Amino acid sequence: MLILHVAPLTSIADYLVLCSADSDRQVRAIADNIEKALAEQHIRPLSLEGLSISQWVAMDFGDVIVHIFRTDLRQVYMLERLWGDAKRVKIPTERVEVLPEPVQTTKKRPARRAAKSQ
Repeated sequence: MLILHVAPLTSIADYLVLCSADSDRQVRAIADNIEKALAEQHIRPLSLEGLSISQWVAMDFGDVIVHIFRTDLRQVYMLERLWGDAKRVKIPTERVEVLPEPVQTTKKRPARRAAKSQ
């Protein structure tokens, strides 16, 4: 997987995520997993292309566009070469936990005391 910071080069997105898989089924599974994980964070793609064939899936999340290629097609299109001037973003090696939304409690706060009038 490769993440490119393309914001200084284009207005279409801030980041491109490029990844590949060995089969159409794996491409589809990666796309489904990304879509599910982001949906849990209430993030939906603006556009999804290529799911019916699943050789090259493009997922547009606005500031981030994800390209999932079958390995042989990634070598043909070489988007990393096309965006060769883009800065590569280092991917953390450990898994990053996404914290859940804060839980709203039903406890009531003590009422504020009115200021004494003078």
